[in-house]
Parts: sequence; C-alpha cells; structure tokens
Amino acid sequence: MEDLDKVYAKRIAEEYAPKTETKVVRLKKLDEKVKRPALIFAYSFGIIAALILGVGMSMYLTDFGPNNQLELILSIVLGIIGLILCGINYPIYLKILKSRKQKYAFEITELAKEITENK
Repeated sequence: MEDLDKVYAKRIAEEYAPKTETKVVRLKKLDEKVKRPALIFAYSFGIIAALILGVGMSMYLTDFGPNNQLELILSIVLGIIGLILCGINYPIYLKILKSRKQKYAFEITELAKEITENK
C-alpha cells in the first residue's frame, strides 16, 4: 500500500513541477513564430480579395442591364481589383516570410547547431 501512495504522490508532484522545455520544442516554436504571421496575413488578405472579386462578379451577373452602365463599370472594376489582389497575395506572403526568416535566422541556426552537436 505504501508503494501505491509513493507512486501517486510522485505523479501529483510531477504535475505541479515546472516543465522544462527541450531544445527541439523551442526550435519548433520558433519556426511557428516565424511562419504564423505570414500565414495569417495570406489567408486574411486572400479571403478579402476573393470576396471583392466575388462581389464584382455577382454585380456583373445580376445587375447587368441596358440602363445600368454605372453598375456594369463598377462590377468590372471590382472584379479587376479582386483579381489583382489575389495575384499579389502570394508575393506579399513570400516577402513577409522572408523578412521574418531573416529576423530569426541567427537564433534558429544557433539552436539547431546546439541540437545537432549534442546528438
């Protein structure tokens, strides 16, 4: 019975003990820290661009008529703007990712060297 109490006490003590983070976990977190802002921007910007493109297409398909020249021009302009925004989304994503990689490159390479040298 004492052995079970010791095992139980040890397990509870481990839950409350401070967690030590391994170098590999730190490296993964740094990698996520580098990539996450670029991904969030790309998805957000892409959704907005697709919505603008969709509004332009919808206006063109539903409001087109002989007396609606202004709506026709506006729908074409919105569609073109949406297409342009969709087209520049990926280059902007790459630029953000590149700048973040440059910012954290030293820290990540040093941590990776420590991991590879210890193994």
